[in-house]
Amino acid sequence: MPIKKILLLLFFSSTLISAFAQEASSDDLFKAARKAAFDENDYSKAKGYLYQALSISPDYADIRIFLGRIYTWTKNYDSAAICFEYVLKSKPDYEDATVAFTDLEYWNDHYSIALTICDDGLKFHPRSEELLLRRAKILNAMKSYQEADSVTRQILGINKNNTAARALQESIKEATYKNKISVSYDYVYFDKQFADPWHIASVDYGRTTSIGSVIGRINYANRFKEDAVQVEVDAYPHISKTFYSYVSMGYCANDNGVFPQWRGGFSLYANLPKSFEGELGIRYLKFSGTPTWIFTGNLGKYYKSWLFGARAYVTPSDYTSAVSASYSLSASYYFNTADDLLGGSIGYGLSPDDRYNAVQIGLYKLTTYKASIFYKKKISRMNVLSASASWANQEYLPDTKGNQYQIGVSWQHRF
Repeated sequence: MPIKKILLLLFFSSTLISAFAQEASSDDLFKAARKAAFDENDYSKAKGYLYQALSISPDYADIRIFLGRIYTWTKNYDSAAICFEYVLKSKPDYEDATVAFTDLEYWNDHYSIALTICDDGLKFHPRSEELLLRRAKILNAMKSYQEADSVTRQILGINKNNTAARALQESIKEATYKNKISVSYDYVYFDKQFADPWHIASVDYGRTTSIGSVIGRINYANRFKEDAVQVEVDAYPHISKTFYSYVSMGYCANDNGVFPQWRGGFSLYANLPKSFEGELGIRYLKFSGTPTWIFTGNLGKYYKSWLFGARAYVTPSDYTSAVSASYSLSASYYFNTADDLLGGSIGYGLSPDDRYNAVQIGLYKLTTYKASIFYKKKISRMNVLSASASWANQEYLPDTKGNQYQIGVSWQHRF
């Protein structure tokens, strides 16, 4: 298009906008500003409408708050603060202004200031889920985990279906106590594939550190009429408000196949908008032969008192005769806290994170269908009891299938 035509188009467009601004009410301009910001992603145009609207209605609080939001998104932080302070000076109980001002300071890591602003708003709105949720996030960022957990409990007491509070509570539960000790036992029975049942037991100690949770674990198993012990270390380093990771390594001195001689894992987790969470990772298994690398991904969604998940594991053809994969769908219902839940899953194939069957990866080309149920209950302030049961149907030889049944129990003490 010739430059002359472009200039004429811009001239007529600006003329039309100016004419609209002169004739429109402050409400019309506010609506146009939101359309420009959200539908057209044009913040400059949105600010133009908001300036005109404020010239008509200088004390229109919602317009000034939205202008402050745009200043925040465009990193004009001082101008944003002026907008929020202007509203709160005349209307100290205006909740939306407090929420926006709290967000501004929180996103810029000014946690003490954000907490003060949030607490001022809670004096007027003590049951505000929006303000309480922000208070919990700030306390979590300040590493005041027990206080943050207490606030999430308060929110869920007001509304048990607050998915954002449920997701936050789940993310901070591991940091609420500095130490934890866990003991577990699983019994696995086969109707055809193996004559003897499997016994798997473990004890672990976890410690919350400045970088995240670190767990040391000793596993014992009796499989194939053989005994072995495996040592593992898991860590969950925090990266940012959005990202954290999982790093794991395990070793077994025995080479009898009860455990892999080496195992490892890494995952990157993301706390996504709208109460979603995502994971991408890799797993490593080394028995006596060639090691196996397995890739995994998971997408979770908190909805009211539920957490839904979909996970896949993919093993490239470099490590098997063909690309193999396993899939699972899960759902958990939370009752009161992150430690009171009932859940279940269904799936296809074997996974390296399955402590019962990971040793069979690579031994057979298994067609496996599986289902499980699990229950977790907080029996006192520092103790959590868990139980699980599962069933799997495996084609362990061509056209030969067998069933596997597992029951397990675990106890965890935090201090």
